[in-house]
Amino acid sequence: MAKKQLDIKAQADLTRAWAEADYAGVCPVRQTLDSVGDKWTVLVVLRLGVEKQRFLQLLRAVDGISQRMLTVTLRKLERDGLVRRTVLDTRPPTVEYELTVLGNSLLKPIGMLAEWAIENQPAMDAMRAAYDEGKN
Repeated sequence: MAKKQLDIKAQADLTRAWAEADYAGVCPVRQTLDSVGDKWTVLVVLRLGVEKQRFLQLLRAVDGISQRMLTVTLRKLERDGLVRRTVLDTRPPTVEYELTVLGNSLLKPIGMLAEWAIENQPAMDAMRAAYDEGKN
């Protein structure tokens, strides 16, 4: 537990230093959101959080994603260290994807966001409808 508290303190210190510099330089939050905040990444991470999967399994499991977008998403996640790609020595070769330790650590915040979204979606839908009604 002491290491976790130290990590939280270290992160808070970095965030505070970035704020004190008037948010100059690379924003760590924006950088992370740019990495995981696109249309497909969360869905792919959630699928891989259940079990490792082959490319075609993922393609069938993530509704609406194209083969090209799945390839782009997996490459980005692999580059960021969130996904590990393993080529198995089979005929034809089989490729499996799985979350790394870093990728698994992303499941908790994604889960919290998903809970928040599910809980608050009805209120947001009502607010949008009221807003749109007021604009007409």
